[in-house]
Amino acid sequence: MICTTEFGRQPAAQGAGKGRDHNPGAFTAWMAGGGIKGGTAHGSTDELGFKAAEVPAFCYDLHATALHLLGLDHENLTFYHNGINRRLTDVHGHVIGSLLA
Repeated sequence: MICTTEFGRQPAAQGAGKGRDHNPGAFTAWMAGGGIKGGTAHGSTDELGFKAAEVPAFCYDLHATALHLLGLDHENLTFYHNGINRRLTDVHGHVIGSLLA
């Protein structure tokens, strides 16, 4: 199971009474079951929760890890679009090995 969001939230309010804005610099995702090592955390943010500080991971890495757990090699999973083979993880994705049981 994977639970994540499109964006994180800013660590402070933006504007008077407008709430917190989107934060593309840091957000939380969690995974459970299916070969994930329980009780493991990966990475951290700065002291304000504004941006990733240690071992940043990206959506490409999350996708690569999920595909790996499904038995698929993300580097070979391509589709043809606009004259070029593309993949879900683009050229950036890496399996996050520390999360695997």
